[in-house]
Amino acid sequence: MRSEKSRIRGVKIALLSMMASVAFGGAAAIAADPPGAMQADPIPNRTEGVGPYNRVILRNVYYIDGTGAPAQGPADIVLSGDKIAEIKTIGAPGAINPNARAAKGDYEVDLTGHYVMPGFVDAHVHLHTLSQGQNVPSEYILKLWMGHGITTARDLGSGGPIEWLKAIKERSARNEIVAPRLHIYPFFHDIRRGQLINDATTARATIQEAKRRGADGIKFIGGAKDVLFAAIDEANKIDLRTTMHHAQPVVAYANVLDTSAQGLESMEHWYGLPEAMFTDKRLQAFPNDFINNDEMMRFGEAGRLWEQAARPGSDKWNEVMDKLLERDFALVPTMTAYLTGRDFMRMSRAEWHAEYTMPALWDFYRPSRINHGAYWFDWTSDHEMAWKKNYQLWMKFLNDYKNKGGKVAVGSDSGYIYNLYGFGYIQEMMLLLEAGFSSLEVIHAATQVGAQVLGVEDQVGTIRVGRKADLVVVKGNPLANLKLLFGTGTIKLNDDTGKVDKVGGVSLTIKDGIIYDAAKLRADVREMVARQKTERGMPQGVMTIHNGAELP
Repeated sequence: MRSEKSRIRGVKIALLSMMASVAFGGAAAIAADPPGAMQADPIPNRTEGVGPYNRVILRNVYYIDGTGAPAQGPADIVLSGDKIAEIKTIGAPGAINPNARAAKGDYEVDLTGHYVMPGFVDAHVHLHTLSQGQNVPSEYILKLWMGHGITTARDLGSGGPIEWLKAIKERSARNEIVAPRLHIYPFFHDIRRGQLINDATTARATIQEAKRRGADGIKFIGGAKDVLFAAIDEANKIDLRTTMHHAQPVVAYANVLDTSAQGLESMEHWYGLPEAMFTDKRLQAFPNDFINNDEMMRFGEAGRLWEQAARPGSDKWNEVMDKLLERDFALVPTMTAYLTGRDFMRMSRAEWHAEYTMPALWDFYRPSRINHGAYWFDWTSDHEMAWKKNYQLWMKFLNDYKNKGGKVAVGSDSGYIYNLYGFGYIQEMMLLLEAGFSSLEVIHAATQVGAQVLGVEDQVGTIRVGRKADLVVVKGNPLANLKLLFGTGTIKLNDDTGKVDKVGGVSLTIKDGIIYDAAKLRADVREMVARQKTERGMPQGVMTIHNGAELP
């Protein structure tokens, strides 16, 4: 095991660029790892999955097509190569017409009792590597995503060069590796790798450079007003998609109304939204000793922000909402990224940590003044109560926005704050349910809306003839219980045996017509975790608590 001094030094080197942007509001531009450092984490060539075949038949399924339509079926879904070729209704529940079945295929799967959905779109991810502070292999992250049905992911700045992610994106597109199809949105201030971007001309040149190097979009987090607005404008001109984490140092002149008026297409988290709804102040009421670089202060005060904004249903609330709707502005809330703030004990003791969380990642989660999101220096019950109230108001806005026709997509922002890859995505779906979305609306947000936010709704996000053969298959009805989608499944009393069974977990993840055993992908992850525990001399099936002891 590396010494604590060595670990901290590695974190400082690898995460300086991201920390400068995320923790310090984008005010600094510090070079990330050189490209060669990213090559120390090779992703193995794919040995998993079968297909694609000329004619695959998924028989006897119920399907949720992603458009918001209710579940349909039973049906036979026919895949040809990497596309959906045919959807044949074969009768009604309990009354299948054998004569209506799809003709025999090259490869067939009987999915009686299963539901099929479009492949999930995670609109906010970060793919890290062994050379960065979390010290986990990229394969671990990719298999957790695919093991939870995520077939498309938007990477919003991972601290490495665009070329590193582009190479992974291209390998994924060729299906050489087990990975979702990736969309690359680098941090604006990381594109020039440490060079100051301090005027509009340089801002425009930087956006052009990002496109030349293979970016699909740009993630903004801060910057001087003229620089930021010029960059957004240039991105629109050259057809790069845009999103923004509206960091606290810039919301005084760049809240969501300001940036969306400049053509910004979407926002991450919620910063910049309540600030647009102040009625009795211009700026957030920070304590006089507030320092933005102190993450416990920053997250603590963030939990008190929504109560300073206009009340739900008020004129100001509706005015901001209507303007964002008029601009077709999309929200990617990533509520799961902050869930620990309202219930530290529950998130830090989630059942999946014991078998799915790498010890190295657990090291990263521990209280630290260096690691992003490890701000548990003295997190109090008052902090948690404030965040509970924060969620109530935030969720009210999200639900109202959805009800008025606004786009709300599912993004997990996993890898920080006890928010584990794959599992965090399903938690985000559960949080939308808590906000007032129906299960059907949640799946719509996770599929078609996510594809719309990424600008690929003509390829993925719905089950439709001609669309990509990207599908999620689960045994049981996810509309009745979204917890079936967790990799650990959920519990159910077996009345025949009198015992409690574990049921659920995504059964199959299909991408480009390649059929993956999702349970096997998750087993691979468990083996990676078990191997690292063995290397550290740790017993299996436990997670450590913060003083180094173990919790069964």
